[in-house]
Amino acid sequence: MATSRAATYNGTPLVTGNAEGAILASDIELSFFGGVDPVSGEIVDRHHPLSGQVLTDRILVIPGGRGSCSGSAVMLELLLNGRAPKALIFKRNEDILSLGVIVGEEMFGRSIPIVALGEEDFEAVKISDYAVINDGRVQIGKGTVLGTASNRHYRQKPEIELSDADKAILAGAGGKAMEVAMRIVTRMAQVQGAPHLIDVTQAHVDACIYTGPAALGFAEKMMAWGARVSIPTTLNAISVDRKRWRAQGIQESVGAPADRLADLYTQMGAQPTFTCAPYLLGQPPRYGANVAWSESNAVVFANSVLGARTMKYPDFLDLAVAMTGRAPLAGPYVEEHRRPEIIIEVPSITEADDSFFPVLGYTIGAIAGSRIPLLTGLARNSMNLDDLKSFGAAFATVSSAPMFHIVGVTPEAATSLKSLDNSSKPIERVRLNLSNLETEWRELNSATVAEVDLISLGNPHFSLTEIWRLASLCSEKTKSESVKVVVTTSRQIYDSARQEGLIAQLERFGVQFVTDTCWCMITEPIIPPQASTIMTNSGKYAHYGPGLTGRSFHFGSLVACVDAACSGKATLRTPNWLKTLP
Repeated sequence: MATSRAATYNGTPLVTGNAEGAILASDIELSFFGGVDPVSGEIVDRHHPLSGQVLTDRILVIPGGRGSCSGSAVMLELLLNGRAPKALIFKRNEDILSLGVIVGEEMFGRSIPIVALGEEDFEAVKISDYAVINDGRVQIGKGTVLGTASNRHYRQKPEIELSDADKAILAGAGGKAMEVAMRIVTRMAQVQGAPHLIDVTQAHVDACIYTGPAALGFAEKMMAWGARVSIPTTLNAISVDRKRWRAQGIQESVGAPADRLADLYTQMGAQPTFTCAPYLLGQPPRYGANVAWSESNAVVFANSVLGARTMKYPDFLDLAVAMTGRAPLAGPYVEEHRRPEIIIEVPSITEADDSFFPVLGYTIGAIAGSRIPLLTGLARNSMNLDDLKSFGAAFATVSSAPMFHIVGVTPEAATSLKSLDNSSKPIERVRLNLSNLETEWRELNSATVAEVDLISLGNPHFSLTEIWRLASLCSEKTKSESVKVVVTTSRQIYDSARQEGLIAQLERFGVQFVTDTCWCMITEPIIPPQASTIMTNSGKYAHYGPGLTGRSFHFGSLVACVDAACSGKATLRTPNWLKTLP
């Protein structure tokens, strides 16, 4: 129950400013992309306890952000269209949403205060109904003024040690765009508590996704100021299939600005890769390399599977780092921030299908929250790269942690486990059971009727091996005329599949391929207007899809998806492997 008892708490002002208003609070982190409508301010994540609430003109109190790196872009959209919350209060330093506000302040003169509180103070504020904010001080209780704060003092933002070259850029030596980019980088370094900046060797930019006029306005301003990337830079999936969006019936009001946004980033020197799975491009970063990747699934894959090092870059910060080649020494760049913080034992599974790994990732992400997990018990399951891709994407959807470790599978797990054995610090241990996985399975299956109108595959983008497997499953089968099947993949993978005859084979079955974009951006008419039920093998899309599309979802294995494409119906039963767990 909310309280109005007056009290004042000291916090860290991630963005300074004053505000007061009614509190909207939750214990659960929130992804703004896929979770908040940037036009209305409504929370549309149908799995979140605040679903249906409007955050506009309220003080949002949550532990932090999670999920998509594009949350910063949605935050900027809300700021510029007048639908933002009055302030944000977090339980820890938060990067993605803070960066959206920092960009709004630096480039557009629009801002709201953001405060990080200690855990005890956060809990007190969370159960209140009204707050007054003055920089890092938070007063709860309506009709009062800021009084004496609690004795708990949160760490203040440090000064950043800059090189002579960094200082020269801040002084304008590299031009307006570079100056603004360096200001954004150094402000985020302060939020993260970084002592100085480091060089990075490559970038993957997610800011090319069109979330609305603010995203385009950011890129147009940077381009007008002379923006140019200084390190090899790839581009994430965009909001439309650039070659076919008009033929697909996408409205000009959506397609044209999305196309324009992609053009701007390629003009800045980024490669037009347009994929949410840059690790499939054939030139992944080497083990231990410092890179700057955005897109949540790509970040956890780079850190966890490749052993490269990147923080979970918010949209806009990714471009700033790609331009300057400089990044804050914080987060997963620092060895101690890559260590596991919870051990989760996975029960033995001998006959699981490919739906197991996204459900497992979703379950682990929900348990871990912001903590880096270490999983045991999976080595004998022989996870391949597609399994790790689907696991990581589902994990990153509900966790804010930048990576995971799996003993016997990921490269840093053995040393991480050894460090825990040698540590005197206690660590939480959890053993999964049937109820954990079954709960999340039902969470991903929101549909209550068997009928299926659309099969959605490729979130993240399908790999060549997945296209081969799909072709094998569809061979000598007939698709139902009532079901549409759509696969998203990168141009590179599409061209390879076409050369191997797979595209023609699958198109004969009735599969439609879409490149450049991904399911979290796809709308009507690629999703048929009359469709009410979608089936996917992606844990990520089964989570975001209901809020993004307004449709109900079935989740299942690739075999189950093909079966539903042929029969027009999905089974409402849990899979056999889930029934056999202890």
